[in-house]
Amino acid sequence: MSTFGSKRLVVGAHYGLRDWLAQRVTAVLMALFTVVLLAQVLMPGALGYDRWAAIFSQQWMKLLTFVTILSLAYHAWVGMRDIWMDYVKPVGVRLALQVFTLVWLLGCAGWAIQVLWRL
Repeated sequence: MSTFGSKRLVVGAHYGLRDWLAQRVTAVLMALFTVVLLAQVLMPGALGYDRWAAIFSQQWMKLLTFVTILSLAYHAWVGMRDIWMDYVKPVGVRLALQVFTLVWLLGCAGWAIQVLWRL
């Protein structure tokens, strides 16, 4: 038996770089949306329903909002999945939390997209 070196136990799904990059890209998309929305809101004029409807009636804004909704859902999924994998050790509980999180995020994204296209 050797007394040097170590046997490394490799666990997990090894999403590291992909998840890190996904978090940064989705954050940039959400920041871009925030800047665009602030630019629209800070334009002169009364801020009421008609103005909000006008902002989101433009096709490019609907598309940017749609991409932002998907980005937000994916950003939240990656973060929550990592939290569940890091801090919840019982596999059954972790799986239940991941399924609940995924269903919740899909439901929220679906509802947000429905609201967006209802305008």
